[in-house]
Amino acid sequence: MVINTNTAALTSSRLLSESSSALSKSLSRLSSGSKIVSPEDDAAGLAVATRFDAQISRIKAASSNIGNAVSFAQTQDGFLQKVSKAMDRMSELSVLAQDVTKTDTDRGLYNTEFGKLATYVNDLVTKDFNGVSLFDGTDLDVTVDSDGNTTTATGIDGTAYDLSAEDISTAGGGATALASVKTAIDALSTDRATVGANISVLNSYSEQNAVLKDNLAAANSRIKDVDVAEESTNFAKLNILVQAGTAMLAQANSTSQSALRLLQ
Repeated sequence: MVINTNTAALTSSRLLSESSSALSKSLSRLSSGSKIVSPEDDAAGLAVATRFDAQISRIKAASSNIGNAVSFAQTQDGFLQKVSKAMDRMSELSVLAQDVTKTDTDRGLYNTEFGKLATYVNDLVTKDFNGVSLFDGTDLDVTVDSDGNTTTATGIDGTAYDLSAEDISTAGGGATALASVKTAIDALSTDRATVGANISVLNSYSEQNAVLKDNLAAANSRIKDVDVAEESTNFAKLNILVQAGTAMLAQANSTSQSALRLLQ
């Protein structure tokens, strides 16, 4: 029996320290909900999770870009619907102006309405969306994924709708104007189909990003998130070990007192 070196106490102290450290870490995991409290817990897992976090953030940004582009296209179509309604009336006026029972005075009234509608259409195609022209014919490259890849939303050129030069104050003018209006309506129908295609493609990319984000989040969760049931069991075990270690350290420290009895 020795006094200077109490090996039992040293061992008990070391084991108690290890159990206390593990208990503290278990408590941190339960309180934070993450099983990677510090890098040494899972160095490789932390590296992968960090990349996943960054990619998920980029996907969110790309989805925001797509959403704004869809709003842009929907705004385009909203104006084009009004243009379509105006052109329907202008084509009707062009036919009415060719009525042989109408006088030029009557046609002049038709021409007044026709001209105002042409001005209305020309005003609509000057509109913009957050400072970006809706109808200048410029294609838009929309970022659609976390790697910065883009898809091109075909631009719409509103100059094809300009009918301000037409005059239906005569029967011949009505016939000429009708041909021009029909050409403009053909261009309008093509443009609305183009806008619809743009929206459809953008929505497909948005859905793709949503699925990818969900899958990445699930993979990230398997790496980072703590299993509460499993960790609670581990916490209970470590808690018992700390209590037992404390009791055994007290017992080991008391054994040196036996040496005193030998000296009495």
